[in-house]
Amino acid sequence: MFHFNRSSATALCAAAVLGGACATLGAGAAQAHVSANAPTLTQGGYGVVTLVVPNESDTASTTSVTVTLPRLKSARPETTTCWKAEVTKDPRTQEATAITWTAEPGTPGVPVGQFAQFRLAGGPFPDQNTVELPAVQVYSDGQKVAWDQSTPEGGDEPEHPAPTLTLPEGDGHDGHHGTPSVAADTDGEGTDTVARWLGGAGLAVGIAGVAFGVAAGRRRPGGSDA
Repeated sequence: MFHFNRSSATALCAAAVLGGACATLGAGAAQAHVSANAPTLTQGGYGVVTLVVPNESDTASTTSVTVTLPRLKSARPETTTCWKAEVTKDPRTQEATAITWTAEPGTPGVPVGQFAQFRLAGGPFPDQNTVELPAVQVYSDGQKVAWDQSTPEGGDEPEHPAPTLTLPEGDGHDGHHGTPSVAADTDGEGTDTVARWLGGAGLAVGIAGVAFGVAAGRRRPGGSDA
């Protein structure tokens, strides 16, 4: 019988790195800066943010990444193989202020020459055109790189620019100016927009099914139309 232990976990993590990060190496990390993107997120809305973290070191792996959040009502990290995620909250307001991903002991983290993607779902994000998400990248040799410099409008990009989201205005359909395409997790406060949307869609499908069944019964051989 196969016994799952730390060595097995390390092997699985190494396989995940080889099958995942290596397969996409060079596809989105050419700029070699920590960056963020959120194609479906709008001002004041909920959505999924992807943090792209390339390894810029020639000798050490990336073992930890922390991103600062703009005091979100809800923030949940996606499960990431071989990484542990921790959400930091303001103890007074319970707003999410940061997320830290840390490589599990004995696992490769983000190896030299590769990159990783970390995702979070949350909101509502600020009602503004751009939102900075300062990040700190930690390497296995103890080096820390702070990606927290603002890029001046119309100016040159600094050496360590903060990951920045550009957010379009929302249409207000989900009550938070954003799109309901991503779960608006309210942590128990209020009704989940997506759950209501799915419930309505399910009801519509059920009604359509009943109508189809009635129509089919009327058309059965030997049956009579009312």
